[in-house]
Order: sequence, then structure tokens, then C-alpha cells
Amino acid sequence: MSGRFLVTGGAGFVGSHLVATLIARGDDCVVLDNFRIGHRAAILPGAEAADIDLADRVAVDRIVAAGPWDAVFHFAGLSLVAESMRDPFRYLGENFGHGLTLIEACVRHGVDRFVLSSTAALFGRPTTPRLDETTPIDPVSPYGESKWLLERALVWADRVHGLRSATLRYFNAAGSDPAGRLGEDHQPETHLMPLAIDTALGRRPEFVVFGGDYDTPDGTCIRDYVHVSDLADAHLRAFRQLDRGSVAYNVGIGAGASVLDVIRSVERVSGRKVRYRVADRRPGDPAVLVADPGKIMRETGWSPRFTALDDIVRTAFDWRAAHPNGYESALTNAASPV
Repeated sequence: MSGRFLVTGGAGFVGSHLVATLIARGDDCVVLDNFRIGHRAAILPGAEAADIDLADRVAVDRIVAAGPWDAVFHFAGLSLVAESMRDPFRYLGENFGHGLTLIEACVRHGVDRFVLSSTAALFGRPTTPRLDETTPIDPVSPYGESKWLLERALVWADRVHGLRSATLRYFNAAGSDPAGRLGEDHQPETHLMPLAIDTALGRRPEFVVFGGDYDTPDGTCIRDYVHVSDLADAHLRAFRQLDRGSVAYNVGIGAGASVLDVIRSVERVSGRKVRYRVADRRPGDPAVLVADPGKIMRETGWSPRFTALDDIVRTAFDWRAAHPNGYESALTNAASPV
């Protein structure tokens, strides 16, 4: 049986992959996006686009009222840790304030299922090797704090109004649609994997490693890289759990890779060297963030298809190699004469 879903930020990296999964299932899907960060070309045929900014309370109320919706998936928001350290009030205001506008509209119009794209940045500087849902929450960046505030708002929306929610605290989304339709395209690009790939492809003179003196085996930060298509699957499985009540899950593959590990993987996949230099640490970056995904695996049956770093990198590399100008390449190719 098909459903009807509203996806905020559905033209962005993770959101677009969820939308692709919904379309493949035969669901009706409306993408709410202001297209400041997202791309119209990332919305595949079969989905409807609504050019709306979450700051516009009237427009948000109008589209939520145009339900019924089986659920709202909320991806929209700012997501750069370093930027949030420079501009904390913007992150708190937009991520929390605009998210609260959406939650209030859902309550007002009887939407009773909400899935939040949260973050492992909630956990600050953990002292355990892998992080599960009992790990103490202590954000060390305004970005992480803004997501935690949204999680708390959803707890109260459930207790007071019965809005059931699933929050997915995922680690580093990576890779690209294996079919080559979607990829990672930020302007400017700040994420490790695409930057390393662009350096291998000769589009950047060098890659900058922020911090080489962390307490890790090679001195660089360690992260849990989870494939974006696996994340899309995790969101749908979490949604199905809402019949039993609200849930929160840590999502990752359960293994970490350092910055230098990613560089070496890009070199293996591309057959090219990645020129890099080590710079000072960035504020707000913990040394290690690795998920313990046991809870979501047990309760939903979720299991990542992509567990080898080279396999994740290969999907990202293939898309970026084929799209030298990101989604602009797709638009240009689509407009080219046969």
C-alpha cells in the first residue's frame, strides 16, 4: 500500500536519496525545499517540488494542512560544525526555530508521524569506543545543540500531543546512489570524501587535513562512514517502528575510518595520488565518532549493504567523475542535443 509523505530538504544529499527510495516504492512524495543548498535536479521524476522556506510560517502551515501525510521526514537545515562555531545564533535560530515551526504545524493539522534527521554531533567528546543510545549527550557545537533541542521538542510533542517521532543520529553520510542518478554536491564543498576525490581528479591543488595530533592511531580524526542509500533505508525502517511508539537510533556501520584511511581509499579507487597537507584542528571536532548500531539492527532488521570503505568511496567517485560541475553537469547534459 503506497503512502504520502512530506520531505523537507528533499533536494539535499540525504533527503534526495530518501525521496528516490519512496518513489521506487510507489509512494506519493512532496519535497519542501528553499533550494539554497538543495538542487532541483536532485528531485527525480515522480516527486512534486514545493519551493518553500521553513522561515515562512504561513507557507509551512499551508502545505502541512494540505495533507493527509503518513509522515513528515525532516532533513532541512544547516549542517556544518565549523560554520556553527562561527555563527552559533544562526544555527540555533534556523535549525531549532524553523524545525519547531514545522513540528507545531504537524500538531496543528493532525500529522502523527515525524522522522528527524539528527546527528552524532550530539555526543560531543565521548570516552567510549562506540556510541549507543545510552551514551551521554553533550554537544560541543551549536550545530549539535540545535539538533538536540529539536529532539527534546519532539519528546514534548509526543507527551503532550501524541506526535510520534523517530530520530536518527547518524554519523558521516557518504557515497552516492549506486545507479548514478544522485550524488553529493555542496557549494562550497566542505565534506571530506568529495574533497579528497576532487583532489585526486585534479580539480583541487591539495586536500587539507584538519589536525594530525589527535589521540588516534595515525593522529587524524576517525569517523563512521555510512552509505547514503543505507541511511535512506534506515529512515524508512524507523518510520515503520512508530506504530509502537517514538524511537531514537544511532546509525552507522559500527566501524571507523580515519581521514588518512579515506585518502588512501580514494587513491586505491581512483588509481591517483591525493596531495594533502596537515593544518590546525578545527574547533568542535571530536577525535572519534563511531556508532554502535545494535539497537536499530535488532528492532528494525536494518543492516548496511555497504560496509567496505572502498565500496562507499567508489560510488562517490563514480558520480563526481561523471559530474565535474555537480548537478549543473546533469542539467547541461540533459539540455545537450543528441
